[in-house]
Amino acid sequence: MSHKSILVNLDADRSNVAVVKAASALAQRWNARLIGFCAADAYLPVTGPEGATLAGEVWQQMRDDDERRFKDRRKEFEALVAGAAETEWRDAMERPTYALVQASRAADLVVMQAADGAATRDTARRSDPGSAVLQTGRPLLIVGTGTEHRIGRKIVVAWKDTKESRRAVFDAIPLLQAADDVIVVTVASTIDQWARASIADITAFLARHGVAARNETVESYRESDSLIALVDRYDADLVVSGAFGHSRLREWAFGGMTRSLLDETRLNRFMSS
Repeated sequence: MSHKSILVNLDADRSNVAVVKAASALAQRWNARLIGFCAADAYLPVTGPEGATLAGEVWQQMRDDDERRFKDRRKEFEALVAGAAETEWRDAMERPTYALVQASRAADLVVMQAADGAATRDTARRSDPGSAVLQTGRPLLIVGTGTEHRIGRKIVVAWKDTKESRRAVFDAIPLLQAADDVIVVTVASTIDQWARASIADITAFLARHGVAARNETVESYRESDSLIALVDRYDADLVVSGAFGHSRLREWAFGGMTRSLLDETRLNRFMSS
């Protein structure tokens, strides 16, 4: 089992070296097609009727600038991949998250960076990771800051018995099979027999797919903090988790595991919903 088509999302206005190199390494590992993708939308200047003509000229200039940026991003992408994988290029003059959702139908896996954390501040220029993981219908690999090119030597699976976690574990099997060490972790305020049976089942499921995972349970009321502390203690370079087991509105208002992981921009995070 492996992913045969990977879409890597490039930001129009900043460096994409880490995310492209990480995606290229995965494409090379799986002999997958690598799709470079970039989208941006020009702001429509707000003016009165007397400034409509000038506003239109400014808007067109911004779109022309973005066309040049797309060409620059394509050159960056092709230079970084440098023949390591079969490639394709796509770009869109559209809101980045919307365009990414549309383009994701061509891929098994979407790779992106998200330096702003859980919520993108500039939705006309950058894709929002929280929206992307909910809407693409594809697993999302969010590359952390300062990432090495090879992701997944030591993986922590943040396990809860939800459909989102089950989906994430299944989607991550190609990465888990190639890892040197896999730890399945359940963090909860109470660890009961049901939780122990659940984590034992998922560890056995992975073993049947050739993944020799160990498991650990942590009893804590501060689930997110305890999970991140454990990731740091094990020096893991990837966290696999389901996304938004509660409603996204609740996570944004009160906090939750998904939001906490998205805000940990230094981590590599693999999420499915």
